[in-house]
Amino acid sequence: MTEAATKTQPSDDEIINALKEVQDPELGLNIVDLGLVYRLDLESDGQLQVFMTLTSPGCPVGPQIKAEVIGALAALEGVHTVKVQFVFVPPWNPAMMSQDAKDELGYYGDDDD
Repeated sequence: MTEAATKTQPSDDEIINALKEVQDPELGLNIVDLGLVYRLDLESDGQLQVFMTLTSPGCPVGPQIKAEVIGALAALEGVHTVKVQFVFVPPWNPAMMSQDAKDELGYYGDDDD
């Protein structure tokens, strides 16, 4: 078998774990626990598309987060191209965070936001 034939695509867990290495520099928490990642589409040709949001549409660290997402995912075996698309529907709100992130930030708001 050739090297190309033995490569496999990453699992969902591997993709999520890679994304957990990307921190929002303003909040100091990873983008997965913050609830910023909405959807992942991995094609058979190794193209991975990430649909994600930011804490606000005018977030000044958006380009930095995008670059870090691309870097983290491009390092995974079987991923050849990474595209990041920012979407703002639905708009992000603190209720989208994991319980760990809420605890870390001291968020005790209504989860129905």
